[in-house]
Amino acid sequence: MSEAEAHHLEGLLEHLRDLVETARTMPMSASVLVNRDEATDLINQALASLPAELRHARWLLKERQEYLSTAQREAGELLDAARVQAERMVERSDIVREARRSAQQIIADAEAEARRLHHAAEDYVDARLAALEGLLDRTMTGVRKGRERIAVELPPEEKEEDDEEPREVPVFDQDLTTQPDKAH
Repeated sequence: MSEAEAHHLEGLLEHLRDLVETARTMPMSASVLVNRDEATDLINQALASLPAELRHARWLLKERQEYLSTAQREAGELLDAARVQAERMVERSDIVREARRSAQQIIADAEAEARRLHHAAEDYVDARLAALEGLLDRTMTGVRKGRERIAVELPPEEKEEDDEEPREVPVFDQDLTTQPDKAH
């Protein structure tokens, strides 16, 4: 805006002020009577004398406000979409975390069951071996008693005094006495 244009605009605004200040007052009121046509004409001249830069600046401000509103709306939409995506990711991570926890629990349960089965198998085998041991003990006792019953006592032989080696005591062998004669 040139100095002349600024001076012209200033003069118009001062004339409008003078018009309002010198206007006739209404009785019993602070209101004044202003010639509408004259005031409107001064305002229109003042607006017309405003520089194009000012009108362009107002247009830029309006465009800026519209751009900011659009950007804020889009930013809000992006934030909402990001929140939704983050919630989905959290849900997925919660599902994965729960699946891992569940898998670890299944593994721990399976290991505990394997230990229990291993101990149960050892207990079963120990019980079977104990029963077999008892059976073998009874069998051995029966064998000893049976051998004692059928054993023949032979009279002890006199030892010769000049014999340094002890003589063998003959053992009764029932197989030798009941063998069939091979000469037949």
